[in-house]
Order: sequence, then C-alpha cells, then structure tokens
Amino acid sequence: MQAEKEVSKQSHYPKHIAIIMDGNGRWAKNRYLPRFMGHISGVKAVKRVVEYCDAQNIQVLTLFAFSSENWRRPKDEVSKLMDLFVGTLDKEIKNLSKKNVRLKFIGEREAFSAKMQQQMADSESQTENNTGLTLVIAANYGGHRDITLAMQKVAEKVKLGELEPSDIDEKLISAELSIPDLPEPDLFIRSGGEKRISNFLLWQLAYTEFHFTDELWPDFSAETMQNAVDDYLTRQRRFGRTSEQVENSHEAD
Repeated sequence: MQAEKEVSKQSHYPKHIAIIMDGNGRWAKNRYLPRFMGHISGVKAVKRVVEYCDAQNIQVLTLFAFSSENWRRPKDEVSKLMDLFVGTLDKEIKNLSKKNVRLKFIGEREAFSAKMQQQMADSESQTENNTGLTLVIAANYGGHRDITLAMQKVAEKVKLGELEPSDIDEKLISAELSIPDLPEPDLFIRSGGEKRISNFLLWQLAYTEFHFTDELWPDFSAETMQNAVDDYLTRQRRFGRTSEQVENSHEAD
C-alpha cells in the first residue's frame, strides 16, 4: 500500500520546473566574502538541483542564469560571471552528456563573446540526442523581449501574406517563443526571499504554481527541492475548472 502511494505521488510530480536562482551575492556578503564567491557556490547548487531533477525523472529544468537586465551590474562582476559561465560549461558538458541530459539555451546570444556563442552551440549539438532531463539555461533572456520577438515573426508572416490577422491565436504565438517544443512550467521556484518573477517566462508561467523560499541559492539542496515539490503536490490545479470538476476527472482516471 505504501509503495502504491509513492508511485501515485511520483506520477503527479511536476514535469517542468523553472527556477530563479537568487541570493548568491547576499550569501557571500553574509560570510564577508566577495560577491563572486557566491556565484561560485551557486554553481555547486546548480549541480545538486540538476542531480535531484534527474533522479526524480523531472522532464525539464529551466534555470534563469543571466537576465537581459543583469548587464546593468558592475562590469567586473559581469566579466567574472561570463568567465565562470564558460569555465563551468567546459567542465560539465561531458558529465551532463554521460547523464543523458539534453542542454538548451534561450535568450539572445549575440551579446555574448564569439567563444561563448560557439560553446553554447557545441554543447547543444553534443547533447541534442540525449533523452533524459532537458536542462534549459536562460541567458541574456527577458520575457518581454521573448514575446516581442515572437510577435515580430508573426507580423512578418502577415506582411508576406502567409497569415491573416484572424489566424493569430495562442498556439501560433506559443510556437514562436523560446521553448515551443517543451511543456510549460508546472512549478516555479524563486530562492532568496523575493516574491516576483522578474521578467522570466512571462507567457509560459500563466498557469504555473509558484513557490518562494527565503533560502539563498548557494544553500539549495535536494531537500530544499523536495520541500518545494511537496508544496506543489498539495495544490489543486484547476485551469479554470471547479474543484468538483477536477476531483471527478481524477476519479475517472
């Protein structure tokens, strides 16, 4: 009976988890360390969370690594972040590939160095046939920009006569966004105590369940992730329906 309950619980796990990894700087400050040390420790937390999602058969994990607004940070910090990004990718791509993880990047790559753009492309190519966890890294990404670029593509099709304005619907717009081939996030997590989504996956988070925690990102562990998932499992996802309709549909299943 206990085993059956565990299987049932697992079947309701989120398929796609999206995370804003907040609190690296404050973590370092609390320890009287340079801010950059917080980012280094944050990479270790990423590894733990990827391992958790892989072990729990989560289909997709999307991490907000660098927003389009983060360019406003001090130049030295941004430069070190870019170096850390490149170095981590170099070290981890083989390990990710061995674990059958597929890596994808979303965001505007043109702002990054040619070397980084090539690494991103090579990493995607190296893992494109993997069938395990899909790890999506949002880098130089912004939700407003994502939607804007999608609408520009749609407008171009209208201009060329390939579409009528009346043809435009949610499905068509979704197909032009950054991750059209993946399920929309079931669970959104933000660390560090802030309670906002900061221009992250604005379209895709429409029906996502939110979980906010005061824990700073470098302290994130498998237990932290499990707490967030357990919180998610207490929610009833209605998608506009009544509670009774949802319960009846579960009984029919």
